[in-house]
Amino acid sequence: MTDLLQVDRLRVEYASGRGSVRAVDDISFTIGKGEIFGLAGESGCGKSTTAFAVARLLRPPARIAGGSVKLDGTELTGLSDAQFDRIRWSRMSIVLQSAMNNLNPVMKIGDQLADSILAHQPMTMKEAYGEAKRLLELVDLPYDRLGSFPHELSGGMRQRVVIAMALALNPSLVIMDEPTTALDVVVQRGIIRKIVQLQQKFGFSILFITHDLPLMLEMCGRIGIMYAGKLVETADRDSLLRHPKHPYTQGLLNSFPSLTGPKSKLIGIPGHPPDLITPPPGCKFHPRCSHVLPVCSRIVPELRLHGRQDVSCHLYTEEGIGHEQASAASEQSQQSI
Repeated sequence: MTDLLQVDRLRVEYASGRGSVRAVDDISFTIGKGEIFGLAGESGCGKSTTAFAVARLLRPPARIAGGSVKLDGTELTGLSDAQFDRIRWSRMSIVLQSAMNNLNPVMKIGDQLADSILAHQPMTMKEAYGEAKRLLELVDLPYDRLGSFPHELSGGMRQRVVIAMALALNPSLVIMDEPTTALDVVVQRGIIRKIVQLQQKFGFSILFITHDLPLMLEMCGRIGIMYAGKLVETADRDSLLRHPKHPYTQGLLNSFPSLTGPKSKLIGIPGHPPDLITPPPGCKFHPRCSHVLPVCSRIVPELRLHGRQDVSCHLYTEEGIGHEQASAASEQSQQSI
């Protein structure tokens, strides 16, 4: 699969009175053409900041402190605002959560869709309205809603309008940041089904961001798990579901109930995410980890391939494996005594 998006060692920092906050800490991932790639994790782990960095929507005090973001071979981090404007919406678009906050409350839906089209393509207003009608039909909304104001639509209808707007210029990458937040489960399922249908029809790639891991497992082919600004595991959907390797990933999966099979007790992750101004040394997850090793508080584990997954955990490094073997040998020795 050919890579469409390449994120390499991306770092994003927020300036604060207490010091610099590393919200995205040296992360790397790729998204193939026609692929749906997900980023999951607790609130505050850096998912949305990553999306905003890729889409060049960060505002002070946030800034990209290093790294590279390439879209189909084009380096995005060094482009001027004018240069990036030619990419935004035509090659990359974004769907944000809370559609009511992303639509102009005093403009009709048709005018907003037409404006977004006219801002990037030379055509008459009549032609733009014809395109707006086609976009509403794509997301299963009647064309007479072109004359509606946002407050006259339900939450699910507004979100469909935002999705239609994001697809107006047939971009190759669509970033979706919590696109179903605050929608009930029935509407949420309809939105997700429509997104998948449109993706299969037009072949665009998706960076899908949510804290809802079961929803992500249903939708995405590959998934990255973020914790405290770092990627701790990346794997295909089946491997992540059947054989999660990082203790944090295991904790996330154990926090959600299964819809099938026998009932089981949900187990939350103890503790709280770290203060990113003064993060703990070594692995940032080690104060909350039930498998913590002595090396975890000293050395930051690298994201390395282990089997079919990339995982950042000392359980799978030589030092960690050696410690486990030594512990097992010690236990056997004690038992023989």
